Amino acid sequence: MTGQNTPTSGAGDTAARADLAERAARAGGAVASGFFRRRVAVETKAGKTDVVTRADRDAQRQVIAAVRTEYAEDAVVGEEEDELKEVPETGAAWIIDPVDGTNNFVREIPVWATSVAAVVDGRPVAAANVLPELGDVYTADAEGAYRNGEAVSVSAESDPEAMMVAPTLWWDRNHRDAYAAACRETVERFGDLRRVGSAQATLSMVAAGSLDGAFTNLSANPWDAVAGALLVERAGGTVTDLAGEPWRHDARGLVASNGRAHDQLLAAARAVEDVD
Repeated sequence: MTGQNTPTSGAGDTAARADLAERAARAGGAVASGFFRRRVAVETKAGKTDVVTRADRDAQRQVIAAVRTEYAEDAVVGEEEDELKEVPETGAAWIIDPVDGTNNFVREIPVWATSVAAVVDGRPVAAANVLPELGDVYTADAEGAYRNGEAVSVSAESDPEAMMVAPTLWWDRNHRDAYAAACRETVERFGDLRRVGSAQATLSMVAAGSLDGAFTNLSANPWDAVAGALLVERAGGTVTDLAGEPWRHDARGLVASNGRAHDQLLAAARAVEDVD
């Protein structure tokens, strides 16, 4: 998906979608923030660490309501409830994660994001990741990537032994060996490891140069990665799948970097895949 030409949609329409992505993400983030550290009830979905709250559902509804005011016919791909779970290959769609990092959210850790990406014909054109508790808003449009309205770029670090890298997404209880391998590959190949607990926040930090790279061998849900992957690309970084090809929403693996030691990150992700 990233690393390819932007799909055909007029510059004005792309700018409008970028503006709406930010406004919708801000609105959804405000709803979720209203529940933060308020002892909201927690439910589990597929596993003990796959959690959801009323904040997730209410925030997603708010984002959709914002989108529908201007693009009533566009498809919606959302993590919660009965929205689409796959990105349409044709037409316009909005990809929503109302609270990316719900485990952080329910444990009162302020690193979580409300994420909105606009795609046309399966490719992203705009994105916004809002981190309400940190006061940061990351956006991407046709021209670049921004944090709080200021242009950002990936880091210039080229020495792997000085790089800070994040294994990202979540290896569940059936894949503990892969999780351990991801941590081992990181500490053996790079200077330091960070586990942020939100894939969208992680990718936003790669885009802004706070982290030098992030990787997983897993297939990401579109709401966990599309917005962040576009941010990294627009900030001058590299985003690929396990084969080293430009990343798409349906790819196996996700490797995002400043482009200066991408092969090392790819090797780390492939080593985890061998274990998994």
